Amino acid sequence: MTHSRSPRPTGERVNLYEEITNRIIAELEAGRVPWVQPWRSSRASIGMPYNAVSNRRYSGLNILTLWNAVVERGFAGHAFLTFRQAVALGGSVRRGEHGVGIIYTRRFIPGEERRRAEIEGREPSGGIPFLKSFTVFSVEQCDGLPAHICEPPPPIPAGLILPQAEALIEATGADFRIGGSMAYYSPRHDYIAVPRPDDFFDPVNWHRTALHELSHWVGHPSRLNRDQSGVFGSLEYGREELVALSGQSAPSATLQ
Repeated sequence: MTHSRSPRPTGERVNLYEEITNRIIAELEAGRVPWVQPWRSSRASIGMPYNAVSNRRYSGLNILTLWNAVVERGFAGHAFLTFRQAVALGGSVRRGEHGVGIIYTRRFIPGEERRRAEIEGREPSGGIPFLKSFTVFSVEQCDGLPAHICEPPPPIPAGLILPQAEALIEATGADFRIGGSMAYYSPRHDYIAVPRPDDFFDPVNWHRTALHELSHWVGHPSRLNRDQSGVFGSLEYGREELVALSGQSAPSATLQ
């Protein structure tokens, strides 16, 4: 289907917006939408990306861009900083790590207007808005940061994951990641992400969630080769969810 587009200004603004928009569309088409969450929102919510130094939340398209980075790269948290900020804290970005391009809008105020506003005791008015890009890194891509910036998560309490379930997950050989704020399987990158078991109201729900996502994992083209191309709300997506639900069951052993 061909879509007509209205004329838009060219230049860096268009390129940045198009790059970010295309990334978001690709993730939505992959059906990466979190399902019903049986875990507490205080610790395992869809957190707002923020700057680890200033604690200020990012806004606008940057939120979607950084959410995408958290999901695609499997980051456990939502704290980001620039290369210079990492160095200023006495740390460094690890060699080979790739940052995330984000944008911010600034307004250029001519010197004459700034001087006039200062003389008149008011804020400068007018100005020319412009878009600028810069690169940020997750604190998990850095070494040597202070503990209050990049404090490692505590160990998972003993007994929350049944040995039988742990053995089953390990036996599959799946790329199974524990942490973060969402439960999903990524067909594109072939990995599973599930929040920590101590983020759930009831340990049995962690096991149900883990097995549900593992049911999606077995449908990968290199395994059962199920059709996992459906987007959220489509017939294909619903069929895949039903298959995963039918293969999901609660552990029979008693959880303390």
